[in-house]
Amino acid sequence: MKTIDRIYIDGEWITPEGTAVFDLISPTTNEKLGTVRLGNEQDTKKAIAAAKKAFVTFSKTTADERIGYLRLMQEAVKRRKEDLIEVMVEEYGGTLQFATNSFEFILQNFESAITVLKSYGFNKTIGASEVQMVPIGVIGIIIPWNSSNGFISGKLASAIAAGCTSVIKPSEMSAMQTQVMTECLHEAGLPKGVFNIVNGFGNVVGAAITSHPDVSKISFTGSTVTGKQIAREATATLKRVTLELGGKSPNILLDDADFPTAVPMAIMAAYMNSGQACVAGTRLLVPEKRLEEVKVLIKSAMKQVKVGDPKEADTTVGPMVSQKQYERVQEFIKIGIAEGAELLAGGPGKPNGLEKGNFVNPTVFINVNNQMRIAREEIFGPVLSVLTYRTEAEAIEIANDTTYGLQAYVSSSDAKRAHAVASQIEAGRVLINVLKHDPLAPFGGFKQSGIGREFGILGLEAYLEPRSILQ
Repeated sequence: MKTIDRIYIDGEWITPEGTAVFDLISPTTNEKLGTVRLGNEQDTKKAIAAAKKAFVTFSKTTADERIGYLRLMQEAVKRRKEDLIEVMVEEYGGTLQFATNSFEFILQNFESAITVLKSYGFNKTIGASEVQMVPIGVIGIIIPWNSSNGFISGKLASAIAAGCTSVIKPSEMSAMQTQVMTECLHEAGLPKGVFNIVNGFGNVVGAAITSHPDVSKISFTGSTVTGKQIAREATATLKRVTLELGGKSPNILLDDADFPTAVPMAIMAAYMNSGQACVAGTRLLVPEKRLEEVKVLIKSAMKQVKVGDPKEADTTVGPMVSQKQYERVQEFIKIGIAEGAELLAGGPGKPNGLEKGNFVNPTVFINVNNQMRIAREEIFGPVLSVLTYRTEAEAIEIANDTTYGLQAYVSSSDAKRAHAVASQIEAGRVLINVLKHDPLAPFGGFKQSGIGREFGILGLEAYLEPRSILQ
């Protein structure tokens, strides 16, 4: 049983003034793993004050000094590889496969920030003016429970590269993961106050960060509903915001695609991170005339999908993070049936032998139209909707008929054609015939999938303000 009763402020582990306690529950067994004591508004104010004080000197550090700090952070994380993977599997229920890949992404986040910093010019000549790119100030980092440490590393690396200081509010459901990550960052030996971490509820710690006048920017990843609330509250002090929100990613299989390859890849795209991913390809668009072929290929691909204990190396779909999330997914499966969609695989309830945990039957619906709720709303679970189209133009129209625009996928044997289609999709990132991540390319959403970009040069500049000097 794990007890977490400290938060991290001004380079020290301290007892929070907050007294609320949150139970940490295993999604695999629904047994209690431990407890975390949560911070309150006063704790948040202390953290912001520490970050504000540290900003005075940290904002004046050189790029080389910040590269050194990023390298120390990366090395500290490397030393705790097994711990970071193990705690993600235990607390979050992420599969061993996913947790291992996530660890590599953490390291990539530091490396890409270093790469950008090595070549970035903070002073530019634009027109007849000198333009200085200066650190924006104290950053409020608010992150969700899926891949928690990946979000901490990505946002914090960019903030440090820019010369900013931070106050981080992770999900209370990720306290064990956060504890290990905070230990790594502490061991890296950054100056006091450069980063501060306060466990707490969003409506307490998150709200205090968003409303505080000494916080210059919010970087948030999470639901669109919460992102809108943060954006509204940030206007009171005109905070800058980067919001990476929800998605309902289309995956277009063009009629010339290699279907035996593309269909299994589509299943992987839909069920990545057990479906608990904002970039999951949960709308599969296939040619109407090829539907029967696709159905056969899906049934075959589903035989390779193993739902079960996330600690087992061959498990591809683990449990939902909580009972609440399990119930949400179950409700959407029932909605899909009620809307008239046809179950090709999966369905309501739990898989045999997995009744104790928050396990969902990986589900595929066919005969889905784009006006059904299962095709329009983010489910955040292993549920795939298959839609059909008659022409390429109709496929693009269906793909874009959504309030979201985070990621999309296109499969085709003709690279030029696939590129032309990808260039018409209203999404911040489009993958052609691949499932991969580019840590130097900007990432973020069109429409209600967010505001701003993360990673690479644009991600760094999101933490900078341009100051023009004319003489």
